[in-house]
Amino acid sequence: MVAPRSIVVVKLSAIGDVLHGVPTAVALKRAFPQARIGWAVEGRAADVLAGHPAVDHLFRLPRGWLKQPRAVLSLRRQLLAFAPDVTIDLQGLLKSGVATWLSGARMRIGHAPPSSRERAWLAYTHSLAATTTHVVDRNCELLSLLGVSDRRASFDMPHWPVSRMRMQQWLASLGLQQPPVIINPGAGWTSKLWPVERFAAVARGLRRQRGVTSIVVWGGASERSAAERIVAESSGTAIMAPDTSLQDLGELCRLARLFISSDTGPLHLAAAVGTPCVGLFGPVPAARNGPYGPHHATVEPADALRPAWHDRKTDTAAMTGIEADRVISAACGLLARSQAA
Repeated sequence: MVAPRSIVVVKLSAIGDVLHGVPTAVALKRAFPQARIGWAVEGRAADVLAGHPAVDHLFRLPRGWLKQPRAVLSLRRQLLAFAPDVTIDLQGLLKSGVATWLSGARMRIGHAPPSSRERAWLAYTHSLAATTTHVVDRNCELLSLLGVSDRRASFDMPHWPVSRMRMQQWLASLGLQQPPVIINPGAGWTSKLWPVERFAAVARGLRRQRGVTSIVVWGGASERSAAERIVAESSGTAIMAPDTSLQDLGELCRLARLFISSDTGPLHLAAAVGTPCVGLFGPVPAARNGPYGPHHATVEPADALRPAWHDRKTDTAAMTGIEADRVISAACGLLARSQAA
């Protein structure tokens, strides 16, 4: 096709899912450097895209915008003013399909069912069935409909200088002898939560085997409570992080040696900025959603403990099948590899 002048990417939420879409925008900018690229995104997930070199404009939407007529009309006006030639829906849900249709683009691309649900495909002029497993690769596959052959996945995340300075000053105040490991106990689903006592055991094990201190990050009251318990049970091997924005967390990850977390947005933020990660994957396979790239490790339960797909948000047995010793071993392996490098 003739090179598009403007393109809109639709990936509204959540933070991890938005980050999984970033390589698609990077590949688009690489293929069409003169094109303006916009991104429709909800809530605080927009913060991880702020300043990204592949994204020229953000259409920031409030949560629940689809139920607010004024928000829908405002988005429609903004999209028509942007005048996209192409809109790509990476989400494949009703709300993202509506945003795709509202764009008025003559070419509207999305995933074919079952990757696309809630009849989102009715908004598309072109759809594609996935042939790959990981969501990052599936998103980039859609670019074949635009004739893009170079679909190498790269995040090219921006730097946030104010957050960098804030995190450097805080870490300097701790007087650590080496960069820390970050532990993130939170998760978007209850089924992805790992017992806090096991995170505490990991902190103790990493101090014993590698001499490193762990920083426990959190967001919101429930995660703060979990972080406090981990620190209390860590025997002095873990330190509570201050309240951080997503950009603060991104820069803190860049200053750390390793990030340990279940499948949630902060894990994928750490991977996107280049921090080695140990991902704990229970209800959803790591092959589909794991931290993207070769310098990460994942720990999963026995296959017998993995729930059926329709139970993935409610089952809690899978995460309890991940033992602390396996996580410590995976973390020590990555720390040894990074030290050797």
